[in-house]
This record gives sequence, structure tokens and C-alpha cells, in this order.
Amino acid sequence: QVHLVESGGGLVQPGGSLRLSCAASGDIFKINAMKWYRQAPGKQRELVASITTSDSITNYIDSVKGRFTISRDNAKNALYLQMNSLKPEDTAEYICAAEVEVFGAAHNYWGQGTRVTVSS
Repeated sequence: QVHLVESGGGLVQPGGSLRLSCAASGDIFKINAMKWYRQAPGKQRELVASITTSDSITNYIDSVKGRFTISRDNAKNALYLQMNSLKPEDTAEYICAAEVEVFGAAHNYWGQGTRVTVSS
């Protein structure tokens, strides 16, 4: 079991910045990758960024490349998402996920989410 708790969401003006955090606990050693998803009202959940635990390889969706940075702090068992140059279309619930392998298949543990609203 992996337990995830996000923080750092809020209201920000367009062009502003926010830093999301995700604290992980439990079977940390089983985590293969950490991810940030987001889900806007009425839309499907989408994978925003991911980082592998073994070699810190990162991936981003095109719409956030150059604006968002995913990182992790192993000593603190924490995951971060630095979001710069925020746009109204970035408004969503941001959800942290930890990928583990269960019987040879990838399985995500989910946090409860933190809301980000980009509005003037």
C-alpha cells in the first residue's frame, strides 16, 4: 500500500506560478514511477507529467512542456510539480499517483487531489 497526500493548490492569476507537493508513505520501495494527473470539470483525467524512480526520466504532455517541471526528493519521499506561466486551461484537480507493479501489471495508487484555479 502507498498513501499519497497532495498540497499546494489554490487560486492564481494567469501567468502566475504554483508549486504542488505530494507526500508519499507506505511501501515506497515498490514505486516505479510518480505521476501528476489532472482532471478538469467535465473532462477526462489526463496524465500531465511523470518521473521514474530509478533514473528520474521525465515526461510531459505537450501543453505543459516548458512551463511545468516535475521533480522528486527521495529523502523526503516527496513529489513536486512546479507550474509556471499558468493559463486558465490549466484549471483542474491535480492528482498525484504512484505506479507499482502488481502481478506483472502496472497499478496506480492515487492521492485525493488538490484544486488549481487559474483566473483573473
